[in-house]
Amino acid sequence: MNNHTLLGFWLKRFFIEYLISVKNLALNTQHSYRDTFRLLLPFIARHARKAIDQLTVEDISPERVRLFLLDLEQKRGSSVVTRNQRLAAIWSLAKFIGLYSPEHLHWYGQIRAIPIKKAPRVIIPYLEKIEMDALLKASEGPMAQQCRDHALLLFLYNTGTRADEAAQLTIANLDLAHAPRREHSLVIIKGKGNKLRRCPLWLQTVNELAPLIAERSSTEHVFLNRCGQPITRFGIHALVKRYAQKASTKYPSLKKKRVSPHTIRHTTATHLLRAGVDINTIRAWLGHVSIDTTNIYAEIDLDMKAKALALCEIKTNSVKRWRINASLMNYLKAL
Repeated sequence: MNNHTLLGFWLKRFFIEYLISVKNLALNTQHSYRDTFRLLLPFIARHARKAIDQLTVEDISPERVRLFLLDLEQKRGSSVVTRNQRLAAIWSLAKFIGLYSPEHLHWYGQIRAIPIKKAPRVIIPYLEKIEMDALLKASEGPMAQQCRDHALLLFLYNTGTRADEAAQLTIANLDLAHAPRREHSLVIIKGKGNKLRRCPLWLQTVNELAPLIAERSSTEHVFLNRCGQPITRFGIHALVKRYAQKASTKYPSLKKKRVSPHTIRHTTATHLLRAGVDINTIRAWLGHVSIDTTNIYAEIDLDMKAKALALCEIKTNSVKRWRINASLMNYLKAL
């Protein structure tokens, strides 16, 4: 069998030549593509009744891809968003093969014709100011781990960073002013697609971070776990969940919300918007590529909607009743 017809030949080229060398995609994105094909290949092999290493490009037929997407939703319980992400990865592989193998152009067209599924619009969760303060207060304490936890939660709220961005943060990315009360401190955050953005730091955040990084190498990660190793994004998720449960004993409203690092990110954006920060500044603050992504925060804030509605309210001292003109009504009846 010609190697150019084998799926494995193209899949290896796709990852090495395209995703890494050409696109230079972030490691997390590469892992997302990898996970898609780790699920897809065994599924196709079962339906084609072949070994995975013997699969050809055309074994990934449009009908099997549709069945795979259906299986993701029905058996694995994947959301519509995840289903669409898996399809996008398959599209990308098909496009790469069609680009370098003209005999597969028709196959690529068939795969590309598989439509994405419209996802229901979900309400983005965020915390009210009193809830966020309760979350921060729950992590306060004299122990070294509590100091680290409080600094991490405050950093997430200050910067609106994603869990992975906070986990990957190194001391070299921090620019803490020598006189914090007179000078600005900032952090350089590496976001999706390895894009860099700068974010100012509050004085309280600087005061919390300074003891954590004292007398440590600039190449080390800022946030370490109890074993002295860089904390992972999973560790940050567990930390946020733990303190949310602790804070919910005093603020039961937290029990009704799914609190995660991304919830804190949404909270940062919503609170910035309420404080009067313009939407484009918030876009740069969060590292959004498109302003459309940031605009969702303008839609979810009920307080701002209520204030806008109050400004438009028509205030009158008395209600005037509509008087029917009898002669006009008689005229209309006669037409």
